[in-house]
Amino acid sequence: MDLSKVIARKDDAAQYMIDEITHICKDFPTRSPGTEGEKQAAEYMEETLKDLGCTETKLESFKENPGSFFGWIYITITLVLCSIALYFVFPLASVIMIAFGLFVAFMQFGLYKKFVDRCFKEKTGTNLTAIKPPKGEVKRRLVFNGHIDAAWEWPVNYALGGVGFEGHAIICAIGAVFYIVISILYMAKYGLSGLLLNSELSYATAPWFVKAAYWGLLFIPFEFGLYFMWNEKRIVDGANDNLTGCYMGIAVLKYLKEEGVELENTELVVVNCGSEEAGLRGSKAWSEAHKGEWQDVPTFFFSYDTIYDPKYLMVNYRDLNGTVKSDKDVSDLFLEAAQAIDVPIKKGWVPPLGGATDNAAFCQAGFRSTGITGLNHKLEDYYHTRRDTYDNMNPEGLANCFAASVKALEMFDDGAKQ
Repeated sequence: MDLSKVIARKDDAAQYMIDEITHICKDFPTRSPGTEGEKQAAEYMEETLKDLGCTETKLESFKENPGSFFGWIYITITLVLCSIALYFVFPLASVIMIAFGLFVAFMQFGLYKKFVDRCFKEKTGTNLTAIKPPKGEVKRRLVFNGHIDAAWEWPVNYALGGVGFEGHAIICAIGAVFYIVISILYMAKYGLSGLLLNSELSYATAPWFVKAAYWGLLFIPFEFGLYFMWNEKRIVDGANDNLTGCYMGIAVLKYLKEEGVELENTELVVVNCGSEEAGLRGSKAWSEAHKGEWQDVPTFFFSYDTIYDPKYLMVNYRDLNGTVKSDKDVSDLFLEAAQAIDVPIKKGWVPPLGGATDNAAFCQAGFRSTGITGLNHKLEDYYHTRRDTYDNMNPEGLANCFAASVKALEMFDDGAKQ
């Protein structure tokens, strides 16, 4: 089916998205994971999708512990700071505590596992699913995904940008590993008793790695500063991250309807999840609730996150800090669609320290999915800060992604990459 008339409406679609996102940011409560604001926004989107021809819509609640996603910091940094003191008394304990602290960080933030979730308050998140059937038999299915919730602010990124934010985290990680190494070197030479318990050892006669421990105290301000990596009392608007992702699929359905387009055999679905900022908790819950479904026909997921800068429109072939592989056919389809209409696009990935998108959860659950982003993975100062507002959006970035999405739908409807 030729969807060139829908593609030509890309600027109208971008303005529609901006108007709707502005309404939610201005008139709805803040949308941190597991809150009433997240639920109200999902309900509003559901009513919109019903008006756009979705005959089956469903709001699903799920239990989560959103504070755990950054709450691990309190566990890890407390262990690291205590272990620095223990180096001078009991270096073995120092190694054990740092190693465990880093393991907690790796599980919670590196792999998005529910390792310490039960230590934090339980809340209820909300997912939305809306289905628009074709005129005839369903022979293929395309799912558009975004996440409804907004992030807690990252103060260092607001003040210093991504270089400062990531640099701070890297310095803290180096400091932790530094004390593991010098603790192991100490035990290899002197056994398990620490400097203060070893009467034969003084600073003047100590080897370099013992003296280095004193210089290592310079890491303490950085480690302590990580306690303030996030500000749970300030919730950003989340206009770009990620109401843009939510409204990409909604806009496609809107302009298909306005142009009188009814697909013959392609079912269209919008799955807008809650609580992505809590560690993909919404998309993980959705994937668990719908495990084994939608195996009847080829089903592709386009998972959008932060559609902002047209220079960085990207298909992410890997996700979740680079640990999860996206579906190649789905990724190639979107890439080729953008290229077919001369929309600038890159082939990339979500790198280590880059976090994840809901695409990762879908891929882990066995769904055929790819992640579409429109931001520099070297974080800019609007990312997870109060600058992510409805008056800081990029119409060109939205229009280009919309056009590429409609072209991808056209190619998919014609049988490409199935």
